[in-house]
Amino acid sequence: MQQKYQGYSELTDALKSTCKVLNLDKNSQLHQDVNSICNYLVNPNFKIAVFGPFNHGKSTLLNAMLGDRTLPIDLIPTTGAAITIKYGTTVRTRIMLVDGTEIYRSGTEILQQFAILDGNRQMRKDVISVEVFCPHPFLETGIEFIDLPGTNDREAQDNLVKDRLLGTDLVIQLLDARKLMTLGERENLRDWLLDRNIKTVIFVANFLNLLEPEEQKQVHNRLLFVAESFRADLPPGFSNLYRVDALPALRARLKGDTALANSSGLVAFETALQNLVGILQQNSGNVRLPRLQTISSQLQTLLVDKIDKCDQEIKIFDHKEKSKIEIKQKAQNLIYQGFQTSIYELETWLSLPNLVTKYQGDIAVALAENNLQSWQTGTFKKDLTELQNAVMKWLYQAYDFFKSERPEDLKIPFPNPPQLTLPEKPNTINSSDLTEPGSIAVGSGIGWLLGGPVGAAVVGSISYVLSKNLQQDANSIKDSYHQQVAKICIGAAENYLSSFSSQGLSILAAYQQKAGKVIYFVETQEPLAVTQQREDLQRLQNQFNQLLAELTKANISSKYQPYQYQPKPENPQIPKQQVYTYTPPKQNTPQNPPPKVETPRQQVNTPPPPPSQPVNTPPPNPAELEAKFQAWEFEQEIAEIKANMKSSGASQKAQTSPKKPAQQDKIANAYRVLGLQSSASFIEVKQAYRTLVKKWHPDLFVNKPQMQKQVQEKMRLVNEAYNILNDHHS
Repeated sequence: MQQKYQGYSELTDALKSTCKVLNLDKNSQLHQDVNSICNYLVNPNFKIAVFGPFNHGKSTLLNAMLGDRTLPIDLIPTTGAAITIKYGTTVRTRIMLVDGTEIYRSGTEILQQFAILDGNRQMRKDVISVEVFCPHPFLETGIEFIDLPGTNDREAQDNLVKDRLLGTDLVIQLLDARKLMTLGERENLRDWLLDRNIKTVIFVANFLNLLEPEEQKQVHNRLLFVAESFRADLPPGFSNLYRVDALPALRARLKGDTALANSSGLVAFETALQNLVGILQQNSGNVRLPRLQTISSQLQTLLVDKIDKCDQEIKIFDHKEKSKIEIKQKAQNLIYQGFQTSIYELETWLSLPNLVTKYQGDIAVALAENNLQSWQTGTFKKDLTELQNAVMKWLYQAYDFFKSERPEDLKIPFPNPPQLTLPEKPNTINSSDLTEPGSIAVGSGIGWLLGGPVGAAVVGSISYVLSKNLQQDANSIKDSYHQQVAKICIGAAENYLSSFSSQGLSILAAYQQKAGKVIYFVETQEPLAVTQQREDLQRLQNQFNQLLAELTKANISSKYQPYQYQPKPENPQIPKQQVYTYTPPKQNTPQNPPPKVETPRQQVNTPPPPPSQPVNTPPPNPAELEAKFQAWEFEQEIAEIKANMKSSGASQKAQTSPKKPAQQDKIANAYRVLGLQSSASFIEVKQAYRTLVKKWHPDLFVNKPQMQKQVQEKMRLVNEAYNILNDHHS
C-alpha cells in the first residue's frame, strides 16, 4: 500500500510550497489543515478515529475492541493526547517530546504520565505524539486507531481533535444516549466534518443500556433521525448507526463472555467495521481526495486573490507609466516643433538678405553719425535677444520635462565696428564747413564726425543711394562728395551685416547640434519595488500552475485555468533622437516655413498685442505670422501637458453637475460666436477657433489702426467662447 501513495509526494510538496509562497501563518487553521492533509496522504495505513466529548467512553470502546488483559487502556481516566494505536508484536509505548526526546517503554503504564490531563485538565505541552503498539490481527491489516481527547472542554484539545480528524479515513463519533446530540456536537458535526468533506462517519450510541426499555425505543428513533440526516458517504449496504454498550462490552471481552459481547452490540459493530474498512481500503482515494479538494480549493482561492491584487497593482503602475511616457513623448514632439519654429525665425532673421533689407540703412546712418554702439544696444541687440530667448525657451522647457542635460545659453556676438576712411574732401566745398558745430576731424576711422548741413546731406544721400540702388558704383566720379561718403557707410554696413550673419548662422548650427541632447526623453528605470512585485507575481502564478498540474494528476477537478506567462508590456516606442542640421538659405530664395502642425489646446490666452507701429510699417510676412502662431499654440499645449503630468493616471475627472439655465445660454451663445451647431464636437470647436484666430489676429491689422478696437473685441469674444466650450467638453 505504500507504493500506492508514492504519487502523492509531489502533490504534498506543491501544497506545502504553496503555503510558503502565500506566507501563511503557521498557526493558522489552513496551514495546520495543509500539514494534516499532507501527512494523511503519504501515510499508507487506514486510520480510524474515535471522536466525541469527554466521558463518552471513547477509550473504553477502543479497549473493548482491542480487548486484552495486557492492554490496560481502561486505566487512563481522561485522555489528554491523541493516542495512535498501531500493530506491534508486543505491547509497547513510544512517546515523542518537543525537544526530540523519544521515550520507548514496554506496556502502557507510561501513558498515565504523559497521556492524561493534568490537575488543571490541560494537556502536556511537551508531548508531540503518543503511540501504542498492540499485537491485534485487525491492526495487522494496516489499520490504525486514534483515541482522541474529549471535546467541549478546552480550546487546545478542540484544535488538536479538529486537526487530527482531517487526517483520518473513518470517523467513529461516539454519542451518549442519555443526552443525545448536544448543540456543541451538532456544531462540530457541521464545522469539523461536513464542511471539510469528511463524510465517512459512523455513529455509535453508548450508555443505551442505562435507559429504561421505553426510553431506549424513543432514543433509538432519535438516533435513526440523526443518522439519516447526516450525509454519510459509505458503500451501499452499510448503516452509519450502531449501538455498543462500551463498558459491558469491555467486561465481556475481558471475561471471554461471547454471549454478553453479542448482547452489548460489540460483535455486530466489529463485524460491520471490518467489512466496511475492507472496502474503503481498496478505494482510499475516494475517501482522501475530496478532503484534499476542499483544502486545495482554499489555497487556490487565496492564490488567485493574491495574484489578482498583485496584477492589478502592476497594471495600475504600468498604466501610469505609459501615460507619463506618452505625455513626455508628446511634450518632446511639441518642444521639437516649437524649437524648430523658433530656429526658423532666427535663421530667417539672420539671413543676409533679410538683415540687409531691414538694417542696412539704419547701420549706415549710425556709422555716419558715429552712433553705431548706441543703435546696436538700443535696437539691434533688443531684436536679437528676443529671438535668442525664443529659441532657448524651448530648451529650458525640455530640461524642465526630461532633466537630460542642462542647456547652454545661445549667445551670438556682434562684429567689431567697421573702420572707415572718408575720401579727400573736394576743394569746392567751403572750408567753413569744418568749423560747423559737430564737424570734428579725427585721426582714424571715418575721419569725420559729420554734423550740420554736411551731416544732413550725407544722411540724405544714404536714403537716396539705397532707394535708387546706386551703392554698387562706389567710385563714380559723378557722385557728389556726400554720395561717396554715403556709399562708404552703406558698404561698411553690408560688410558688418555679412560678418554678423555668417558668424550667427554658424553659432546657431552648432547650438542646434547640442539641442538634441537636451530635447531628449530617456525612459527611467523601473523602481526596484515594482520589479520585485513582477517577480512575486510570476512566482505566485508559477506556484498556482504547479499546484493545478498536481491536482489534475490526482484527478481533482478545479474551476480555475492555468495562468499564461505575460511579459512586461512594452512602453510606447520612443522616437530616435532628432538632430537638427543647418542648411544655409539661398540668398535670393525665401525660406519655406516649417510644416504646420495641428495641435489641441486646453487653455487659451491671446498673445500679447504687438507694439504700436507707424502707419507706414510694412505688413507682417505671412510665414513669420504663421511661425509665431505655431509657437504660441505649442506653448499652450505644453502648459496643458505639465498640468496633466501632475495628475497622470491618479484620478479621473469628476462628474459634471447639471448645467443651470444661465450656463446653458452661455454655451449656446459660444457655439454661435464660433459659427457652430450645438452638436459640434470639441475637435470642430478647436478647428473653428483656430480659423477665427488666424482671421482676427491683431498682427494682421497693424496698418489698419481704425480697426484695432473692433479686432480686439472680436478676439475677446472668440477666446471667451472657446474657454466656455472647453469647460463644457471637459
